[in-house]
Amino acid sequence: MSSVVIVGSQWGDEGKGKMTDYLSQEADVVVRSQGGNNAGHTIAFDGKKFALRLVPSGIFAKDKLAVIGNGVVINPPALLKELHYLQDNGIDISGLRISSRSHITFPYHILLDKCQEEAKGDHKVGTTKNGIGPTYMDKVSRIGIRMCDLLEKDTFKEKLERNLAEKNELFTKLYHVDHVDPINFDDIFESYYEYGQELKQYVTDTAQIVNDALDQNKKVLFEGAQGVMLDVDQGTYPYVTASNPIAGGVCTGVGVGPNKIETIVGICKAYSTRVGAGPFPTELTDEVGDQIRETGHEYGTVTGRPRRVGWFDSVAMRHARRVSGISCLSLNLLDVLTGLKTVKICTSYKLDGKQIDYYPASLKELERCEPVYEELPGWDEDITGAKKFEDLPINAQNYLKRISELSESPLATVSVGADRIQTIIVQDPWELAHK
Repeated sequence: MSSVVIVGSQWGDEGKGKMTDYLSQEADVVVRSQGGNNAGHTIAFDGKKFALRLVPSGIFAKDKLAVIGNGVVINPPALLKELHYLQDNGIDISGLRISSRSHITFPYHILLDKCQEEAKGDHKVGTTKNGIGPTYMDKVSRIGIRMCDLLEKDTFKEKLERNLAEKNELFTKLYHVDHVDPINFDDIFESYYEYGQELKQYVTDTAQIVNDALDQNKKVLFEGAQGVMLDVDQGTYPYVTASNPIAGGVCTGVGVGPNKIETIVGICKAYSTRVGAGPFPTELTDEVGDQIRETGHEYGTVTGRPRRVGWFDSVAMRHARRVSGISCLSLNLLDVLTGLKTVKICTSYKLDGKQIDYYPASLKELERCEPVYEELPGWDEDITGAKKFEDLPINAQNYLKRISELSESPLATVSVGADRIQTIIVQDPWELAHK
């Protein structure tokens, strides 16, 4: 058995797609376990770029299975649009498998997402308004419609009628949505049933597929979405996503036991970013932050929103390591920092005059936290062609070594460019999985 879990160890957008694509070259099965079409992966190879939202990045690897697990919430028209986009670009999608237990996002979830955000006023969470949170709400409330329900016309009809009756009461009486008509059953039923029929060929019991692969000693790669600091339990609540991006979310989001998880790769950037509202202790609002944002093209894959930029935060990283069991780090976008005279790493926080080494749960405490920085000399050399660690300038090497020390995690890979070949392998995560 050989299994590797990829998790975002910051606030999402760490470049998980590239590492998933890279590691999937050796994998037999690539699995996505949580999130929805609010998550975006950009993958570059052979001079082309592909933006994915729902389909696992492993779809690009030939003769592999790309599995959407039960923990993912699926917007059928969005998924079909993505599949057609891939086919139009010559990508074989026959390896796609979709869990029959995954939950479906409907137009009323998207409208509810917008209503809830508007109702929060100055306390908006900053969702992508794709209906992800409300879909998970229905799942936990035990009124969700799953993929298997969508394929059974009578079951789908019964559940949709019941849900629409409840949701339209919310829209008209609580949110006073009088500028649009109540969501009509006929507008959804036939079209979404047809979406289900188009997707039916890919729908199956994916937990069995993944467990069988592991039992047969095949290599299984679990692909994360978002990041640990956006985890609904362990992140900067309430400025979080609605699912569990930590490694433990793989177990519930796919249906595998924790004893089958071996290596956990924490994906991070050489600096920090986040999209939307919420605490961000190391945020840069100066010219350096602007330079990093423009050089790193730090704009959301799904929303296009400019990402907030900050220095590398080892306090947040140590929190991510603890709650997600990170085995090693895969660091991306080191090349973005080239040209900076100095680079900084946050080593601890100062809270009310006292130095602390943990990430507070309280937002009010986080707002009072001041980052304590360690400053290192930068580098000017072009590193985009580096093939091994020793090819990097000594200052870049020292920066990486210090990040590894402060994060209490060894380096597995270092990315020096967008293409899959621009990756320095310090130690192969697949080999770690065998140890």
